[in-house]
Amino acid sequence: MRTALLQSSGRPGSVAANLKVLDEAAGRAAAAGAGLLAAPEMFLTGYAIGDDIARLAEPADGDWADAVAELAARHGLAVAYGYPERAGESVFNSAQLISADGTRLANYRKTHLFGCFERDHFTPGGTPVVQAELNGLRVGLMICYDVEFPENVRAHALAGTDLLVVPTAQMHPFQFVAESVVPVRAFENQMYVAYVNRVGREGEFEFVGLSTLAGPDGVARTRAGRAEELLFADVDPVLLAASREANPYLKDRRPGLYGSLI
Repeated sequence: MRTALLQSSGRPGSVAANLKVLDEAAGRAAAAGAGLLAAPEMFLTGYAIGDDIARLAEPADGDWADAVAELAARHGLAVAYGYPERAGESVFNSAQLISADGTRLANYRKTHLFGCFERDHFTPGGTPVVQAELNGLRVGLMICYDVEFPENVRAHALAGTDLLVVPTAQMHPFQFVAESVVPVRAFENQMYVAYVNRVGREGEFEFVGLSTLAGPDGVARTRAGRAEELLFADVDPVLLAASREANPYLKDRRPGLYGSLI
């Protein structure tokens, strides 16, 4: 499955403008044969928008989801995107996957909040593994800081995730996560990891770009720079099966030794 990564911060504070950016990117991605377009963490609203997070937050089945479903169906590809989700009095840092026919397939709430900013504005999610079937692949969702916890990604591996999509707001000086940690996570868990970042300065944060799609061999299939970019890479289930056979980490585990981890 050809996968498109939209490295962009859009226009923070303007959902309408960001939907237009997503629509344009979906058109380009579909024309290039992509089956999935992934956008960054909090893409629909912007990340560093303070109290506007709570003001703009919508339910998972709100108007924004309808708008993304419409553009996904019109362009004929699935879309994964980050947004602030309202559920009662709580606001979650969420990512949603919508299919090429506009069906809502999966919604994930970030489980590990990073820093005071996120802890001040969001409630942590409580479900570590969220998956959906897409074009013959089992696709999992995770958000930014979550991927830095090896237990999180291993849980996805044990649940059979083939492609882990990680909308991200990775900031300076932590670019080594994109450069080094993400390819290692892909290798040690024998999966593809699509890590799609914001870029440029936003409020007090400087997002570093460097979006990547890493394969189960630990090799980056594509790597963005520090500017806005739409990049592509293929997720190959045949290569994935061969890599899992050659690198049997999951088969060779000895869970009885790991009780102290929890």
